[in-house]
Amino acid sequence: MRTKNSIINISAGLGNQLIITLLSFVSRTVFINSLGIEYLGINGLLTNIFAMLALAEAGIGSSIMYSLYKPVAENDQQKINVLMKLYRNAYLAIAIVILVLGLTLLPFLDLFIRDTSADNINVIYIIFLINTVIPYLYLHKNSFLNVSQKGYIVTAVYSVSSIVSTVLKIAILYYTQNYILFLLIESVITITTTIILASIVNRMYPFLKNKVVEKLDIETKQNIMRNVKAIVMQNIGVFLVFGTDNIIISSFISVAAVGLYSNYVMLIDICRTFINQIFNNIYHSVANLVAKENKEKIYNIYKVYYFLNFWLYSFFTIALAVLIEPFILLWLGKEYLMGQAVLIVLMIIFYERGMRNAITTVKTTAGIFHEDRYAPLCQAAVNLIISIILVKQIGIVGVFIGTMVSSLVVPFWTTPYLVYKKVFNKPLIEYFSKYFYFLCIGVCTYYVTSFISGFILLENLLGLFLKGVICLIIPNVVYTVIFYKTSECRYLYAILRNIMNSVVIKMKSGKVKLPVN
Repeated sequence: MRTKNSIINISAGLGNQLIITLLSFVSRTVFINSLGIEYLGINGLLTNIFAMLALAEAGIGSSIMYSLYKPVAENDQQKINVLMKLYRNAYLAIAIVILVLGLTLLPFLDLFIRDTSADNINVIYIIFLINTVIPYLYLHKNSFLNVSQKGYIVTAVYSVSSIVSTVLKIAILYYTQNYILFLLIESVITITTTIILASIVNRMYPFLKNKVVEKLDIETKQNIMRNVKAIVMQNIGVFLVFGTDNIIISSFISVAAVGLYSNYVMLIDICRTFINQIFNNIYHSVANLVAKENKEKIYNIYKVYYFLNFWLYSFFTIALAVLIEPFILLWLGKEYLMGQAVLIVLMIIFYERGMRNAITTVKTTAGIFHEDRYAPLCQAAVNLIISIILVKQIGIVGVFIGTMVSSLVVPFWTTPYLVYKKVFNKPLIEYFSKYFYFLCIGVCTYYVTSFISGFILLENLLGLFLKGVICLIIPNVVYTVIFYKTSECRYLYAILRNIMNSVVIKMKSGKVKLPVN
């Protein structure tokens, strides 16, 4: 059943992401042509600021979600209701805290936004604040669908709302060039979407509407509080590492530089989101697995997860490294390029962070929060110190070098150390030997792909398309030749074969038969 739910969720997620990706390019192009690079920079900067304010949630939701996996797996409705009441009340408090913090920060916007001629910054900020606060009133309902491995429902609703929202915003930008109206549309769609999802959850799980009179048991409450304290520090650290780049760039360089960087971020995040459509939906199946199965089965599934993690992230890293600059050159023009040094550092960050997906998933679903609670803060300190020093010396690339170095100094080794020690009970050398084996194969494959694609001249979309075909074929052929005999590859092939069989069955009989564990 875990495999079936994961496949449904992944399929829904990938279909949604394909549509959203196509619309996002149209939206970004219209946005730049209608409003210019400054508003693009403001959009990215305020997104970062409100990610900072969202740290008020830092860990509460994740800890309660972790506590829900076992009662959901056991269908313990009484405990589910108690936890969901706690979840709802916690998010209501979070919404109030974010609102207060957001209003408190309003008078200090000039400290973050430099060298801009944009109008109505305060109004724009207030709309961003509303769009951040409203979803917290219903977020506990969405999260329950994910815990129940029904994330495809959330994806379907968000797909429709995203398509409607993006189309309306494109039309507004094209016909009015009004950024405030652009943001207000997002507010209306956000509120409507959250209400629809809450209604769906209430219909699917009517017991969630039952009056809760029981209190949470002491052991669960203590575990939640312990995990919350740890996750708070972790989330603050993660934000200070990955969420402050735009703020540093805007403060030390300009808001226009944030706009240039945001184009690279958009393309990188599109690839990361495609991959996460797979891994985010597997996440809840892994959590269910950790709650029920023995360590050996968890480890065997993890190895498959880790292998898939490498294949996808190395493939997208290679594709981005080869294609991102030619794409921006044809899409927006030479003046929107940031240089080869920036690209190289961003690709290292993308790959290293992505390669921790599998091990981080096991760590989180196993409830390992407390042991490395200080690690993200250490990483954040390293990141901020190096980034601020280097941005003054070598410019924007220094910001990203700080992020890269901090990741290698702390989570690169602490996360696998804890998982291999506490979950797998295996020597850490197994992790790093496999990691560097994968890395060598990925680097060699990149050089082969880059060398072959270099023979194609970039004069038009046909040249870009041919480069893309090379990036699609070379890495996948190389990996298939190298790995096809491994147990991990055979496991994934068996799942793929069953999916294809189910498609054939559906075409013949109209019934879907998905693989199950």
